[in-house]
Amino acid sequence: MTLTLGTYLLVCPLIFLGGFIDSIAGGGGLITLPAYYLAGLPPSLAGGTNKLSAFSGTAISTARFAARGLIHWKQGAASLLGAFPGAAFGAFLLTLVPAAYAKLGILLALPLVAVVVLRNRSLEPRPALVPPRLTLPACFAIGLVIGVYDGLVGPGTGTFLLLAYLTLMGDSALTANGTAKLVNLGTNLGSLISLILTGNVLFALALPAAAFGIAGNYLGASLAMKKGAPFIRVLLLVVLGLLMVKLLADAVPALMK
Repeated sequence: MTLTLGTYLLVCPLIFLGGFIDSIAGGGGLITLPAYYLAGLPPSLAGGTNKLSAFSGTAISTARFAARGLIHWKQGAASLLGAFPGAAFGAFLLTLVPAAYAKLGILLALPLVAVVVLRNRSLEPRPALVPPRLTLPACFAIGLVIGVYDGLVGPGTGTFLLLAYLTLMGDSALTANGTAKLVNLGTNLGSLISLILTGNVLFALALPAAAFGIAGNYLGASLAMKKGAPFIRVLLLVVLGLLMVKLLADAVPALMK
């Protein structure tokens, strides 16, 4: 594929914006993946190239949260143990179940998720819904379930992880965000290794885009830690709205065929 200056001018700013949003509330893939489609990349190459820039940016935001002590390492490790097999199983389901039906199911659940965010106006920590003795098994289940979603559907994985730690584990908004970043980094790494081995990464575009993604993630993580929960809440609602529109646009035409 021939890359022009126009390609870089189109893709790189969108990767910066996607990284900025992703570091605060997840869902950056709603912007970054379409950016590669707009540049003319076929789906497999767009997915692999996007994963490289996403992994690089997420690594920076994860490091930022870790440096501030805003990652719950035990919860994150337990979730990673579930996320890897979950994502693999989700990818397998994708070969059996029409993706449109999976997206429709998530679409029906999104309004309930939005209600949770709207009711918790400040996103301040609340008592955990999961008893302390079940914390690690519950984190494994969170990783497993959201890992399946990541393999089967994809967009919004970081957002759902953030909300799970916030509501089920009773973590603060910032700690929930940091732990979500750690788990999402792990799932991105697994996907990226597979895509590199199959030749589905366009490095000439992915590497410059990754630099912009790193900058967006760095700025976004800094603002999230500075502005706190109210800022995260606003971005969460925006991302949930975008996710609903995206899934609706994907699922409804496929179901009507």
